[in-house]
Amino acid sequence: MNDSPAVRLQALLEGQRLTPTQRRIAHCMVRRAADVPFLSSVELAELAGVSQPSVTRFAVALGFDGYPALRRHLRESVPAAAEEAAGYNEYQQAVLGEIENLKHLAELLADPAPVERAGRLLAASRPLPVLGLRAASSQARGFAYFAGKVHPDVRLLDEGGTMLDDRIDAAVRAGATALLCFALPRHSREVVDALAYARRAGLTVVTVAESAFAPVAAHSDLLIPAAVGTGLAFDTACAPMLLGRVLLEAMADELPDAQARLEEFDTKAAARGLFVD
Repeated sequence: MNDSPAVRLQALLEGQRLTPTQRRIAHCMVRRAADVPFLSSVELAELAGVSQPSVTRFAVALGFDGYPALRRHLRESVPAAAEEAAGYNEYQQAVLGEIENLKHLAELLADPAPVERAGRLLAASRPLPVLGLRAASSQARGFAYFAGKVHPDVRLLDEGGTMLDDRIDAAVRAGATALLCFALPRHSREVVDALAYARRAGLTVVTVAESAFAPVAAHSDLLIPAAVGTGLAFDTACAPMLLGRVLLEAMADELPDAQARLEEFDTKAAARGLFVD
């Protein structure tokens, strides 16, 4: 896994203090990790929507003499990755890519502190608004469904429009202290604006996004990254989904009556014949 271009790139970027323009370049590189070793500085600048000198300054900020040196560093991972992928069709390669994303998530979770902090924030928020629009709506809905089994008041925000800020305001008035957001590419301006509004309203924003350099990072108090797969026409999100379940576990650990709520649900479900054996 350490030969993966995405993992090698993430390792380079972790802990770096970058300007907004450099964060934009970093986000573009993470999204196109497999292609970056073959892109010129001009091509990367066009993809990121920045100037070519900005790409050069970005490489220097990472400790390289220039962009060619950064590209050579990233190319070192390509032969091993290409050899490993040889003989697999595009569908198999997409699955293998997701396995790599899950392995990277497992490495990230070796330090449980961010997830544990998120669990405390989510458990303490009554109600708990959960935001996810467009591609991320299924992640938010899945989390909210299970969270409702252990948390007393979960409010799903999976529709945008002019009422989104109203629903955030209503949650704050009811006592909410935190908001959980699932944000996946492509990032809509509406999500970015909603997170900025939520923070102005006094909420602590916990975000699951594909990288720490996603556009939503600037409006998140705690961002935990989980990479998406880009090997198919539409992105795949196995790692964000699993991270959502990990956050559920961490939140449940902070709710003293979580087990009792689950047992109560099981009892009622059995009495209603809710599930088929």
